[in-house]
Amino acid sequence: MRIGVVALLHESNTFLTQLTSVDSFRENLLLTGEPIRAALAEAHHEVGGFLAGLTEVGAEAVPLFAARALPSGPIAGEAFAELVDQLLSTVRRAGTLDGILVAPHGATVSEVYADADGYWLNELRKLVGTELPIIGTLDPHANLSQLMVDSCDALVAYRSNPHLDQRDRGIEAAQMMVRTVRGEIRPAMAAFFPPLAISIERQCTDETHLRPLYASADAQLSVDSVLSNSILLGFPYSDVDEMGSAVIAVTDGDEALALSLARDLALNMWDMRADLHGEFVSVEQALNQCATASGRVCLLDMGDNVGGGSAADGTELLSAIHAQGIEQAFGCLFDPEAVAACERARQGSRLSLTVGAKTDDIHGVPFKIDAHVISLHDGKFREPQPRHGGISEFDQGRTAVCRTESGLTLMLTSRRMVPFSLQQLISCNVDPCSFRILVAKGVNAPIAAYREVCDIFIRVNSIGSTCADMSRLHYRHRRRPLFPLETDAIFS
Repeated sequence: MRIGVVALLHESNTFLTQLTSVDSFRENLLLTGEPIRAALAEAHHEVGGFLAGLTEVGAEAVPLFAARALPSGPIAGEAFAELVDQLLSTVRRAGTLDGILVAPHGATVSEVYADADGYWLNELRKLVGTELPIIGTLDPHANLSQLMVDSCDALVAYRSNPHLDQRDRGIEAAQMMVRTVRGEIRPAMAAFFPPLAISIERQCTDETHLRPLYASADAQLSVDSVLSNSILLGFPYSDVDEMGSAVIAVTDGDEALALSLARDLALNMWDMRADLHGEFVSVEQALNQCATASGRVCLLDMGDNVGGGSAADGTELLSAIHAQGIEQAFGCLFDPEAVAACERARQGSRLSLTVGAKTDDIHGVPFKIDAHVISLHDGKFREPQPRHGGISEFDQGRTAVCRTESGLTLMLTSRRMVPFSLQQLISCNVDPCSFRILVAKGVNAPIAAYREVCDIFIRVNSIGSTCADMSRLHYRHRRRPLFPLETDAIFS
């Protein structure tokens, strides 16, 4: 049994004007053939799960193509064409395959194709024909399309946010593939698309508002012939027709049952809609809460959520902390210009800097600091534990750690970096336990790491391309109606 493995993952924020290039993938992950196995076999990632699940039963995993870039703007047209051509070329050269395991993200947008994942999955289906099984995984932030569903035999979404079960879902998909190839099962998949957009502020699966929905999904798994089901929470920062929430059910050959179960799960999601609207705490309110908090606080800077594609240099929250002279606070900013200035000044020196908000005009304004350069670093670090995104190796480029006279410690990086790992701090000799307030530019993803050191999490409704309050975003292409943006939306 020879099973091909392909992955093309990108979460595309269409509110950003800067397009994503092939170089963005090269900086993160762009591999073909056996180097994929070396890079991802042990990773807490679905591709690692694909490889492990196939190896466990003696099937031959054939790594073909793997590409991933940090969330950012839509993929440039030529870049996407190059990536898809490379993916399809590896499949053409692979020889005889018995199936293909795929890892799309589900919220990928290109300059040309709004439903970029649906496009490349459909091109793959046209290449290999209708008889070869294609089974894959999805990020629960996927904006699911019917084309994605029609192009695959089965799709399985991660069941956790922060995403800690990616490898497990990869193993699940691999096991389903092996059973399908052996003729033991015949997956039948159905999807439903309730007119609902779930606020990113409500998308943490550990919290009470989502538990009943996942409990109802888990209960369905006990039904005979049910192979899998999935909840797609959606990605509100891809302004495309597919934006919004969805559900999937997969059964063993029973299409009517799959459709019925998907509809039931969608109705459960719809009935919970009032609890999925979101709560929005302003910067001022958040800092007031910090003043009376007992314990270490993590302020989640939702408007500059790097894991949602934002600029990573948003200043609204950090400049407010600096202006108020709040001591023992830490934050990170993407600012290559400031890093270069610190390197010229050298470690131990003092200098004046203007930091942040240099990417665009929607993430605040730069602010001035008088800073002491504490240390300089190469910015590379490794995370050994399961963390959101399944990434183990990180590179945020040349990095400077500075402290302002007001007591704010800033980590300045020359590459955008997602706050998924405390090793980001520890590798630069920064002790997260030495602060009273830690700012993490995310919403739910940082919690997996930061809960080891923080007692309180406050999600802050800051400005930026990932603002949690969807009513502040200017949509032009999304499907309508979508609750809560249209309160008269109906689903039955």
